[in-house]
Amino acid sequence: MTTIYISLGSNIERDRHIRAGLDALHAEFGELQVSRVFESEAVGFNGRPFYNLVAAAETDLPLATVCQLLRAMEFAHGREPDAKKFAPRTLDLDLLLYGDLVCDTPLVLPRGEVLTNAFVLWPLAELAPDLRHPVDGRTMGELWQAYDKASQQLCPIPFHWEACELQQH
Repeated sequence: MTTIYISLGSNIERDRHIRAGLDALHAEFGELQVSRVFESEAVGFNGRPFYNLVAAAETDLPLATVCQLLRAMEFAHGREPDAKKFAPRTLDLDLLLYGDLVCDTPLVLPRGEVLTNAFVLWPLAELAPDLRHPVDGRTMGELWQAYDKASQQLCPIPFHWEACELQQH
């Protein structure tokens, strides 16, 4: 089994779409570990604030299949196939890590946003502080400690998901 980490984000009907994304991931992968939910400003465009979190799951599915499943989940929850990169989202599911795999195809892993976006790194560091970045070598906790926290503002929010109560740290 391989541990995968997936970033979830939404800035359109955020509560509904984040819950729907968690439900879809749970239905496909079974038990999930989830970070808190954070509210963050849109990055790369002017838009409504996002809800973001990271979920971890175990899978024996090949990488390409996981990528296809995540895209299908996005489409099932209102994402347009030709959606622009920096635009509002009903549901955005990004595979951040697939075990310690480093690759360029079918997508770049580890995903670059792990090192550059607080809305990815903080929840990932919260969920797996001792996990080492497969390229950088530092742990997620070390990466978060070194991150310029003034560059992107995040705020943890109370959030309830039927399958579990998300941690409030």
